[in-house]
Order: sequence, then structure tokens, then C-alpha cells
Amino acid sequence: MAINPPDRGTRAGDDRQRIRKLAQAAMNADQTVGQVEALLADMGPLLMGLTKTTGSLDETLAGMDATIARMDATLNKVDTTVDQMATVVERLEAVTGRVEQIVLIVEAALRPLGVVESAGRAIVGRLGVLGRD
Repeated sequence: MAINPPDRGTRAGDDRQRIRKLAQAAMNADQTVGQVEALLADMGPLLMGLTKTTGSLDETLAGMDATIARMDATLNKVDTTVDQMATVVERLEAVTGRVEQIVLIVEAALRPLGVVESAGRAIVGRLGVLGRD
């Protein structure tokens, strides 16, 4: 800010008033600079804490990323296992179906023996060969 030379028609009081205003403005500016410096000094520890917190957050996110990768691998293994189990279940159902067919065939083959056994018991019972309990 440039200071204009006083006009010839101005009084000494005006010059003093002007100097007072300039001095007051300088003091206000100095006080404002002091307040800004104090704010910046107070912000230093805050920013250091924020930096530390951000570092911790980065570490946490990295750990979480690794956990998600492991979880993804585990889920892929589970999917593969489920597919293999479905194949095993299909095979077991086929075996069970065959066993059921064999049981039906054996039952059909043994029916005549059951009839012969029943007839033999009836004949033995009528002849009285076996004693009654």
C-alpha cells in the first residue's frame, strides 16, 4: 500500500489520524497472522494423528483384502466339493436302485421256497410229526 504525500492544504491532525489508522491496520494484521500461526500450530498434532489413523486404516483394509481373497478361495473349494458330492450322490442312487432290483429278484426267487415251506409245515402238522408247544 503506497502512502500518498500529504496535500498542502491538509492539516497535521489529518496526518496523525492517517498514521494512527495505518498503525492500527498493521497491528490488526500482525494479530491476525499470530492467530493463523496458532491455528496452524494446533493443527500439526491433529494432522499427525490423522496420518496415523489413515495408516491404520490402510493396514486394516490390506488385512481385509487378504481375508476376502482367502474367503473367495474357500468358497471356490466349497463349490467344487458340492459338485463332487452331487456326483457321489448320483452314483449312490444308482447303486441303491440296483440293490433294490436285486432284492426284488431275490424275493421273487424265494417265493416258491416259501410256498413249499408252508406246504411242508401244513403236511407235517396234519401228520402230527411235530409236537405242539
